[in-house]
Amino acid sequence: MKTVTGVRFKRPGKIYYFDPGNLQIEKGMNIIVDTAMGEEFGEVVIAKKEVEDNEVTEPLKKVIRIATEKDEKMRMQYKAKEKDAFKTCLEKIKQHGLPMKLIDVEYKYDGSKVIFYFTADNRIDFRELVKDLAAIFRTRIELRQIGVRDEVKRCGGNGICGRQLCCCSFLGNFETVSIKMAKEQNISLNPSKISGNCGRLMCCLKYEQEVYEEKLKRLPKIGAIVKTEEGTGEVASVETLKEVIRVKYQDGEDFYFKKHNAKDVVVIKDAVMQEDKLDSESEEALKELEKLEKLDRDDKKNTTQEDI
Repeated sequence: MKTVTGVRFKRPGKIYYFDPGNLQIEKGMNIIVDTAMGEEFGEVVIAKKEVEDNEVTEPLKKVIRIATEKDEKMRMQYKAKEKDAFKTCLEKIKQHGLPMKLIDVEYKYDGSKVIFYFTADNRIDFRELVKDLAAIFRTRIELRQIGVRDEVKRCGGNGICGRQLCCCSFLGNFETVSIKMAKEQNISLNPSKISGNCGRLMCCLKYEQEVYEEKLKRLPKIGAIVKTEEGTGEVASVETLKEVIRVKYQDGEDFYFKKHNAKDVVVIKDAVMQEDKLDSESEEALKELEKLEKLDRDDKKNTTQEDI
């Protein structure tokens, strides 16, 4: 077991574990920690606790000290310079004619580095831009290319549900989202309904996916032949979360439908897997969704950074 404290550097953001040593650390405190990128200013979101060794990434970095009033003041001073730094960088981007969109600027708490976040369709050669910025700010400069999901996370907004975007309120990491999830959850394959403000598939498709996968393993597929108290019929539809099966029965030349609990249904013959037949409109929607899925993968490949 290891004693750790949970620290977050941004809101929202991922929580990282650090070794608190003998410091009396409480939730809500601001602290200075040692990271691979040097000293960082963070907020304690989890007080001291013990975790299993396999939950910790070795080597576990240490908490250097509890942030002082001087640290807080220094952080606010550099925070106030970010707007001017943004304007300066925009001017330099125009001068160099670079096809990139500046999103945000962030100073380290002690002014030892300035990070410029941007988006671009492809990788950008910004070496000359970095040199110009280093000459102006006389500190380390980092240009970090981010994806459109990160862009929206930094800009903020509300989703179609009316609530603040998940990535802006509590979501620490972006997980892979696929069209398969929408299909298994029986959601309309309409790009306008299942894509978020970032123009990519909505992150919330991932939230219930594990439950759907677990339930679908033990539920009959559409088209399967089943036996119920009503007789033998064909599965017409499945309400996955409720575990309710809608079965189609034949009575002479007529057909009728009845719902049954999955536990009361016995599968006689599995459904033969067939490709979904889509009309032209649905095919177009599916192509658009596949394009969004590919763009999401490309975003992760194209992210770059330059640190001087």
